[in-house]
Amino acid sequence: MKIYQGIDEFKKVDNAIVTSGTFDGVHVGHQQILRRLKEIAIESKGETVLITYWPHPRLVLNPKDDSLKLLSTFEEKANLLKISGVDHLISIPFTKAFSNLTSEVFIQQILVEKIGTYKLIIGYDHRFGKNREGSFDHLKENASTYGFKVEEIPRQDIDNIAVSSTKIRKALESGDVLIANHFLGRPYSISGVVIQGEKYGRTIGFPTANLQVPHTFKLIPADGTYAVRVKYNEDLYQGMINIGYRPTRNGKFKTIEVNIFDFDQEIYGEELSIYFMEHIRQEVKFADEVALRDQLIKDKEIAKAILIV
Repeated sequence: MKIYQGIDEFKKVDNAIVTSGTFDGVHVGHQQILRRLKEIAIESKGETVLITYWPHPRLVLNPKDDSLKLLSTFEEKANLLKISGVDHLISIPFTKAFSNLTSEVFIQQILVEKIGTYKLIIGYDHRFGKNREGSFDHLKENASTYGFKVEEIPRQDIDNIAVSSTKIRKALESGDVLIANHFLGRPYSISGVVIQGEKYGRTIGFPTANLQVPHTFKLIPADGTYAVRVKYNEDLYQGMINIGYRPTRNGKFKTIEVNIFDFDQEIYGEELSIYFMEHIRQEVKFADEVALRDQLIKDKEIAKAILIV
């Protein structure tokens, strides 16, 4: 997959099969669009082109609103799109000036002139252009004028629930990683660097790697304890992670601490990727160190039972 930082880097390809959107999380709804994109490219002997925007539009249009947390960084999204078979990824820098582009200008200047679109594939109820004025109906009515075909992918439902990045975010914010993973089609993950901690865990038989996630906009699941898989140097390990304020220790700052099972390497400064498999329990303040250790023993047994599947 070729990645272009801006539309001007892109050179036209024959029979460009195009889609556009933020594709945060690349969930099962997005994956349906991507499968169709690839099918049509094969049928028409063309190449797939995906237009996305970075930063996320809401981060630009509402800079003071820090409530939006994203399911994927640009690097994570690009990797998922590559796995899905996208040939060309165009990342358009999203600015306030770009947000004022009318749908007509977007179609003519980008889809027609810059890309030479052969067919445009869009998701259910997808909107584009200033004030989200562009729609599938408008595109379909004017397809002959624009010189390209257009197709809308129906809404993707799972268990009669429409899949969306917003629903996945809400599931993660409530700790329901099973639902989030169901909608994503894979385990939700975060990555970060191992930093120095208080080293308290090792004194009670549960050494932990303290994780620092570098992107402030990346969504961290709700506080609590989870069964996880941990990727380090391409190897996968079982483990459990606690997110929260360590109330038994009267902690003042939120930490992300992962206990990797059957692991004793020194990994300060190294990167770990955490794959959330299931929520075990909420964070609790225990009476003393003994009660905490006893609970951690139980947590580990539960996590192992979950991860053996």
